[in-house]
Amino acid sequence: YKLPFTELLFRASVVHRMYFNPLEVQRCTLLSIKTGGCNEDCKYCAQSTRYKTFVKPEPMMGVDAVVEAAQRAKAAGSTRFCMGTAWRELGNKKGAFGRILKMVEEVNGLGLEVCCTLGMVTEEQAKQLKEAGLTAYNHNLDTSREHYPNVITTRSYDDRLQTIANVRKAGISVCCGGILGLGESEADRVGFLTELATMEVHPESVPINALVPIDGTPMDLNESPDVFQMARTIATARIIMPQAMVRLSAGRLSFAAVEQTMMFMAGANSIFSGDKLLTTANPATDADALLFDSLGLKGKAPFSAPLQLHAEQLPRHSAAEMRA
Repeated sequence: YKLPFTELLFRASVVHRMYFNPLEVQRCTLLSIKTGGCNEDCKYCAQSTRYKTFVKPEPMMGVDAVVEAAQRAKAAGSTRFCMGTAWRELGNKKGAFGRILKMVEEVNGLGLEVCCTLGMVTEEQAKQLKEAGLTAYNHNLDTSREHYPNVITTRSYDDRLQTIANVRKAGISVCCGGILGLGESEADRVGFLTELATMEVHPESVPINALVPIDGTPMDLNESPDVFQMARTIATARIIMPQAMVRLSAGRLSFAAVEQTMMFMAGANSIFSGDKLLTTANPATDADALLFDSLGLKGKAPFSAPLQLHAEQLPRHSAAEMRA
């Protein structure tokens, strides 16, 4: 993480090319299917009932409306469709869960990767999601274990790790990342990445988010991360979790095209398209198409596995290089 910046980007770029085509970037769409009304106290979140923000509670979307949104996303170039709900846990929401399972089944039938972020889930709920055709489950750690209590008190770090374990046991791909700009230190960023990289199996997907300060939340005056902090985190994630999809996620609108380009060079190979990311603004699809054209990038097909390398193709590092 602390390597000279250009050297870090170079090493990340080398690793990226070992496992992925660097000109392929997956386009994803994230839809809030149940907005607002969450009773948790995440200090960055506009959807918490504890803070007065622009977000008002809304009922859960119907299955048909979600499927139509997924069809539009596919037509616009997305190959992964993610659905999010604003609540602490799936719990005993049997009616809502039944509709979500139907949504997963229908979206899966469109040939898209399907991801959900529904808060904490049990082993049995994860199993049912897998049977419905869920590709991936998102449950972020947000930050380091040490800084976490300064951000959230209504759900423990170990609660999050347990949900990830439940998802993994069900055979669902794990999507787990964090947010920069939560008042964390550089050591917290390293600690958060270390937590991910020392899991028994690396997450297949690692979203790196930049805080979007929301008026009315306790973090509305926080300073968002700059391009160097984002690129440094992305590059480190790429090196230590080489086969993961590293996703440039929330907050992308605050970075110019040339800054986003630096993040692609650092190893990001996925973005979220569409004008909204849950409740925050996101670059429009047309702007992303123009960016892809300018950089010579192309979309990544769904269900694309990392490149498989033989042992003799792997780079060999000296002990001194590893310590560096």
